[in-house]
Amino acid sequence: MSTYRVAIAALGLVATSAGAQDTKDQLQKCDKPIGTLAVVEPQNEYLIALQRYQLGSPTGLIRMMVQQSKCFLVVERGQAMNNIKQERELAKAGELQQDENMGGGQMKAADFILTPAVVISNPNAGGVGGAVGGLLGRRSGLAAIAGGLKFKEAQTSMLIADARTTIQVAAAEGKAKKTDFALGALGWAGGAVGAVGGYTNTAEGKVIAASYLDNFNNIVTAIKADPELMGRADKFKATGLSGADTKAGATFAEGTVLAPKIDNVKLLAEANDAAKVVSMLKKTDEVVFLGEESDGFLKVQGSSGEGWVKKTLMAKK
Repeated sequence: MSTYRVAIAALGLVATSAGAQDTKDQLQKCDKPIGTLAVVEPQNEYLIALQRYQLGSPTGLIRMMVQQSKCFLVVERGQAMNNIKQERELAKAGELQQDENMGGGQMKAADFILTPAVVISNPNAGGVGGAVGGLLGRRSGLAAIAGGLKFKEAQTSMLIADARTTIQVAAAEGKAKKTDFALGALGWAGGAVGAVGGYTNTAEGKVIAASYLDNFNNIVTAIKADPELMGRADKFKATGLSGADTKAGATFAEGTVLAPKIDNVKLLAEANDAAKVVSMLKKTDEVVFLGEESDGFLKVQGSSGEGWVKKTLMAKK
């Protein structure tokens, strides 16, 4: 590969070759998202290896690329999930204010899972040296070369799988070589730069970032060439994105067996309190959720008939 020149407009990162005219390979974008996506966090062994080059997890960098591409909506499944779970535990324990609207049934599911990997080329190994978890852990043969870069090439890969079927729907590789860098303006303020863990201010980090950009652009090209994935973009509805507008509460899958929390729960002909009563349900009665929900009511089928019951009065059996 020739000298790699890259610009990530969303990140404000510009990498140029010394003496060359400043050109940019822009992040490729989609007209609309095809679904939600979670980026896999590296294992601890992977992180330890990257830390030797003053690099943190690449998932923050990748998630920014994904979000700015508009090909997917990114869901949080990384370190921040610990804090998210903590808030829900506080709500469950009754510690939060009553009107905070925090609880079950608000999280968006990840339609797709992105798994990234990186391999580097050892200048003394005659080609691709090995996976980052192994090669970066070996210090021998990694003496600094021109520009302070400790390897001559970074190759990355991304695999995207359907979270429901586990079928791999897209895969691509990226590559970037050693070059001289000139860092352009960063369009962030405060501690935002730290969110990408050195990928904008170290030679090794910028080569890997350039490789991931090339990699993700190849993913976008593959997505656009797949009629089935583009068809999913036409069907995808970006609803329920605001937690403030999504009421917390229990969620039930179609076919779930439910039972009343108390005796004499009304089974109604329609989803409103004024509707005709089909029957009265006891705590021992079981009904099957039919998958429809409306205005706080669930449509169910029981031995006494089909109708609607108040969601707040029902529990999973």
